[in-house]
Amino acid sequence: MTADSAQSLARLAAERVDHRFKGLPPDADGLTVAELAGQRRNLFTGGFATPVLALSAERLEHNLRLMETYAARHGLAFAPHGKTSMAPQLFQRQIEHGAWGITLAVPHQVRVARAFGTRRVFLANELVDAAALRWIAAELDADPEFRFVCYVDSVRAVELMDAALRDASRPVDVVVELAAGEGARTGVRSEAECAAVADAVAGTRTLRLVGVAGYEGEVPKADTERVTAWLRRLVALAADFDKGGRFTGLDEIVVSAGGSAWFDAVAEVFAEIPELSSPVLKLLRSGAYVSHDDGHYRKLTPFNRVPEEGALEPAFRLWTQVVSRPCAEQAFVNAGKRDAAYDLGLPFAQVIRRDGAERPATGVSVTALSDQHAWLATAPEADLEVGDWVGLGLSHPCTSFDKWQLIPVAEADGTVVDYVRTFF
Repeated sequence: MTADSAQSLARLAAERVDHRFKGLPPDADGLTVAELAGQRRNLFTGGFATPVLALSAERLEHNLRLMETYAARHGLAFAPHGKTSMAPQLFQRQIEHGAWGITLAVPHQVRVARAFGTRRVFLANELVDAAALRWIAAELDADPEFRFVCYVDSVRAVELMDAALRDASRPVDVVVELAAGEGARTGVRSEAECAAVADAVAGTRTLRLVGVAGYEGEVPKADTERVTAWLRRLVALAADFDKGGRFTGLDEIVVSAGGSAWFDAVAEVFAEIPELSSPVLKLLRSGAYVSHDDGHYRKLTPFNRVPEEGALEPAFRLWTQVVSRPCAEQAFVNAGKRDAAYDLGLPFAQVIRRDGAERPATGVSVTALSDQHAWLATAPEADLEVGDWVGLGLSHPCTSFDKWQLIPVAEADGTVVDYVRTFF
């Protein structure tokens, strides 16, 4: 950790707890985050108010270690996607667990990362905003150790970037983004167009072509065969560019892909990358692993296909309280769309706490969300009363983190040992 990073993270610990932060104990108002963490309050008996989202300390550490080991085993550099958490404390832990840097999606996210000392940023997006480009150029000029790489996918984008960067001292590193297929998201649709974009970059002094990249998660009707075929196109594009002398003079060539659903295919195909004129930075960008989930990514994780390599563990649990039990078939808890991710599936009723005892939420399921309520269907075997705490598992980490500004990190017995600050 750099001195600047340490100082910035220390400022987070000095932030005062108050009404801005959902779920925290009302009697903690005025304490610093560090003071509250030092009290090691219990999530269930320490005055926390429902709804409250918590991260498992043990599962968070497990996931960090697992992906560090996975990337090292497969010879991959790792730049986890920071848009998942937008939590500088987690960025730092990811870097401490071997990450090359942090992937981000928009300029604001880069500003957050830079404010907390992140030295390497991969922007997995096109960037044509002149004000943002000038800010990036100023950051590069001010910090010789700052490494920044972003996508480019059109000649027009090259022209706009060049115009915005005319006064920059250091060129901005770019990778040509290869589209995942016709009708997919961003990216260049054909190899011929990729060459035209690369030629346009070569015609500027403000940009430097350092590699190729893309996102296999956008492959239409994605399956192992289609994803593998696209990844081989990406590798072939890098080889063709290198053969044509487009990477002459580079210390390393960047080849990057990898979301959270197909990183096993990325590892397999990137292992096939031939020797090029410079060493290849095989950059994986998976982000959802840090908390994993109980729904979407639990189904999609590549570890389901390669169980011998380990398994991620869902680290989030949203604790809610039963506030109404209007009939035998129905109950309502006090958390809804403002508190729980719902874009990739409803939450899952997992456990019930009553009088300090915890048991499975047998016969309880979430059927709908209102803004501030979850609708529960209760089967005859469900034992549920007003006042019970119900622990919900969540689907989709990205839209779980973004609803909470300060998230308790709790050990298995409920002891809260830290608080994670997010910046969305």
